Amino acid sequence: MATRPPPLRPATALLPATLAGWLALAEKTYARARLALGQTDASARDEALWLFLRTLGWPLSSDARALERPLTAGQRARLCAVLRRRAEDRVPAAYLLREAWLGGGKFYVDERVLIPRSYFVEIIPTLPALLPDGVKVRRAADVCTGSGCLAILLARQFPGATVDATDLSPGALAVARRNIRAHRLARRVRPLRADVLEIIAKAAASKPSPRYDLILSNPPYEPGAVCDRLPAEFKYEPRLALDGGRDGLDIIRKLFRQARSSLAPHGLLLIEVGGLRRAMTREFRALKLEWLPTADGSNCVCLARAENLRTKL
Repeated sequence: MATRPPPLRPATALLPATLAGWLALAEKTYARARLALGQTDASARDEALWLFLRTLGWPLSSDARALERPLTAGQRARLCAVLRRRAEDRVPAAYLLREAWLGGGKFYVDERVLIPRSYFVEIIPTLPALLPDGVKVRRAADVCTGSGCLAILLARQFPGATVDATDLSPGALAVARRNIRAHRLARRVRPLRADVLEIIAKAAASKPSPRYDLILSNPPYEPGAVCDRLPAEFKYEPRLALDGGRDGLDIIRKLFRQARSSLAPHGLLLIEVGGLRRAMTREFRALKLEWLPTADGSNCVCLARAENLRTKL
């Protein structure tokens, strides 16, 4: 069990007088409390700097001079309060601030959605080169959209496309709508309540309609037992967005089945699968999955082509 850090008391004169001092205190506090990282930043210092700058209302682009700027008693009290919530209650920084950043974009988040983090930030700019020659993306879908961030990045990448953003959670869709409006994309990004692609697949089967050139998804893929053991910070996130069933593949199996009738003949389906590459390769060998490179070598995004999805699973 993590050691609980000693309480921070705003009234004490020992609280740091500068941001540099608060960062040093935060690093010690994070280490002592064994706080989990990875939802926003990989280092305690980087996460604390973001948390403190936003709490103070200072620009994220502040230079090193900001570290030695004297803090008022009120500013020190605010930093104390936010550090206490992060360290003692283990609330993720993104939920404390109600914001997250992905692909250079700022997104509203709260406990109804997963905190955005995805290898699709690297993959989306490469998508035009993956498409067959001459194919232009007119229709795309982001399945299990959560906050809507990937749907928004897709719409930015393909200015001529409309994007359906599907999710089963009404709360997640409310957050997605908020972000879609904030990014002024309501005319091109459509949030839809769906169990994966269910309503879309049914519509495609009942009457001819334009199909998707591109479907991407960062679905729930953690095995249930892994979810049970997650650090406290990750348990603030909706389990629906994390838990992929006993082996992590429940939603992925459904996605492969439903994408058959939803993809255009030239279409591509891309799925981020975390640590499931070996299981995916074993179970879906007939789909001839292609694994896309990522900067850290995890290579955990697979590509399936429409013609291979006709294989019976």
